[in-house]
Parts: sequence; structure tokens; C-alpha cells
Amino acid sequence: MTSNPTPHTPPGPRLEKITPGNFEAATGIRVHPEQEFAVSPVMQSLAEAYVHPDGVAWPRLIVDGDRPVGFLMAFFDIDWHGDGTLFRSGLWRLNIAAGEQGRGYGRFAVESVATEIRRRGGHELHVTWHPGPNGPEAFYHRLGFRPDGETSEGETVGVLELAGPTPA
Repeated sequence: MTSNPTPHTPPGPRLEKITPGNFEAATGIRVHPEQEFAVSPVMQSLAEAYVHPDGVAWPRLIVDGDRPVGFLMAFFDIDWHGDGTLFRSGLWRLNIAAGEQGRGYGRFAVESVATEIRRRGGHELHVTWHPGPNGPEAFYHRLGFRPDGETSEGETVGVLELAGPTPA
């Protein structure tokens, strides 16, 4: 009996740090054309992650098996108003590849960010979305996000209360 020399890839989606080895896969993620107005391209997100202080931006490639299926970027403890009075954590960007939508990867991404926020001691996950047709508003509502009454750069601000701590 011979063993398979190829490492076993765990089933189901997982997050990977962006590296030189998966950079092209990450920047190749494209949403449906009618959704492009609602989310920045991955390349712009990675540029923004680069120019922000360490630890604020958390870019990750969403992979299922060996298939790149999406990209997320979270933020942790940012100064929301820029005056030191309110700090928030949440989901900054979520790009699920056009052909991979509707398969649970968006939910996986939100749950992964929620887990990381809880691990860091947070109790709320914030997100912004473009209201209207072809936007992600219905998706976020299904996951339990509720508008908090604010807008940011013309987008609705939503919040999801996170229950209980997640073990480290």
C-alpha cells in the first residue's frame, strides 16, 4: 500500500492570509457585474490594508478545498469618528465570487469575523452596505444585522450583537 504524498486539504471553507502564493487568486475574485457598485475590488481593499496601521485591517482569502471562492477584510478597534470617543470592529469588505454565491460562503465569512471579534473581546460586529437593488442589504438582514440609525459615506451602518465569548 502506498501513501498519497499530497497533503490532505480539509473539507469546507477556510480563511487564508494573503501571501505572495495566493495574491493572484485573491485579486482574481470578481462579484457579479451588477454588484460592483456595492463593493470595492479586492486590489483596492489590499491597498487600503497596506496603508492602515498594523492590526486594523484583516484581509483574508476564502478558500474551499483548493478553490478561491471569496475575499473578506475585517477591521478591529478602529476610531469610528476619528476623535477617540468610539471604537468599533467589523466587516469592511466581502467579495464572494460571482459563480460561488448562494453556497454559504458569505455566511461563513461573517461567522469567521464574528469569531475573531469575540476572541479579541468584542461584542458587536459592524458592517456598512449600499441600500437598494442588487446590494447586500437582504443578506445582512437574514444574518441578524440591524441598521443602527447611522450612515457612513452614503451607506447604511448595521450592527450584529455577538453572544458570549469564544474560547481562545
